[in-house]
Amino acid sequence: MKLKVLALTAIVAFCAVLTAVAQDSGIVRILAIGNSFSEDALDYHFHGLCRAAGKKAVVGNLFIGGCSIDRHLHNARTDSAAYRFRRIGLDGNIVTVEKIRLSTALGSDDWDFVCFQQASGVSGKYASYGGLGSLISYVDSLSPDKTRFVWHQTWAYSPTSTHGGFKNYASDQRVMYDSIMVAGRRAMVDNKALSMIVPSGSAVQRAREAGGDPDLTRDGYHLHPLIGRYIAACAWFETIFGESVVGNSYIPEGMTAEQCRLAQESAHAACLNPFGERR
Repeated sequence: MKLKVLALTAIVAFCAVLTAVAQDSGIVRILAIGNSFSEDALDYHFHGLCRAAGKKAVVGNLFIGGCSIDRHLHNARTDSAAYRFRRIGLDGNIVTVEKIRLSTALGSDDWDFVCFQQASGVSGKYASYGGLGSLISYVDSLSPDKTRFVWHQTWAYSPTSTHGGFKNYASDQRVMYDSIMVAGRRAMVDNKALSMIVPSGSAVQRAREAGGDPDLTRDGYHLHPLIGRYIAACAWFETIFGESVVGNSYIPEGMTAEQCRLAQESAHAACLNPFGERR
């Protein structure tokens, strides 16, 4: 019992810090209900882009590896302390709390944006999205009126990926990408509460095609630590702040100016055309 009390005390103290941060109206607050794909996109280069543009952001990332919409919904309904909660502060430093509930994370700050996404292997299978509306309703019941709900579009795997989910798309990158676009569009149409989309998947695919590298991953499905993650972060930056990421001065160490240009321009084009329609 004493351990439980100590753990609860730590979480309450952690949430108090977040609430204090929320009092600064110049800070944008983002909560991702996700998995390793939301970490790839938000935890590494997003804050560098923000600092370079004079923006202030706090990011909360609720993590369970490979977590699907249905599993998030189950955790919500059972109020399970199933998540690792990573808070990325204004300086980009990360504080981690283990075994936290979705309800606790939602109540820990005055979130401006809450993001949803599907597990990558079934992100192009719309039949797997059945619980999304209920999950959004649950989150809405615990969120301020001002909170905007965001759909995070995941990316297709490398052509050589050995991930088991790749078989859902005949192990074909283009088939997977097209399926993700169709499913994401339907999710936005069927769930009107989703008012924004972060087109990470479209941005990565554009960079693959423009740069001649169909991979841009580190293991066949998670993004490459430099250019892959940077592309997704650029898509997040432009979506959240509503201004072009092209010309942002933040370039991660080890990335070339040409790679930076490719990433920024691909993300910008994706934000203008999130589902990658050919014109």
